[in-house]
Amino acid sequence: MSKTGKKTPDQNFQSGLGGLLGGFADLVQKLGELAEKGKELSGKGELSDLGFGKDVKGVYGFNVRVGLGKDEDKVKVEPFGNIKTDKKSGRAVVQEVREPLVDVFEEEGHTLVVAEMPGISLKDVKLHMKDDVLTISAQRGDKKYRKEVLLPRAYPKDKLTVTCNNGMLEIKCVL
Repeated sequence: MSKTGKKTPDQNFQSGLGGLLGGFADLVQKLGELAEKGKELSGKGELSDLGFGKDVKGVYGFNVRVGLGKDEDKVKVEPFGNIKTDKKSGRAVVQEVREPLVDVFEEEGHTLVVAEMPGISLKDVKLHMKDDVLTISAQRGDKKYRKEVLLPRAYPKDKLTVTCNNGMLEIKCVL
């Protein structure tokens, strides 16, 4: 600590890193439990005051599924948020557009797409279909979302039923 009793930037980084590593230890333990039970695990968080000199907030999260549906032996990890790896530098960067958490359920007679986009209402949502790829985008104030979703098949855009309640977007795709 400095003479003023405040942590130095290096000490702040060290304590933040320790918290991050502790979080990974918890994650490893939960993944072990997940593998035993064949269920679902998710986590999310926010990072702020990232040292860029402006108010930047990073949102990150993941959803892990093991042993669900037809693919009982497969593990599926689905990341979401606005923290991505820059392909050139390999460093983490905070993007303006967040990638929402999206689940796709194949049900009898239709496919259901559920997207979690806090702060968004139905009037903020735009959908675009090209072949079997559904692009979801939404914006309200400083909240911007975008996600491309690969569907099991192509659906006509006029056969999509869309609802949104408290930031939970549901898109029912019928043949």
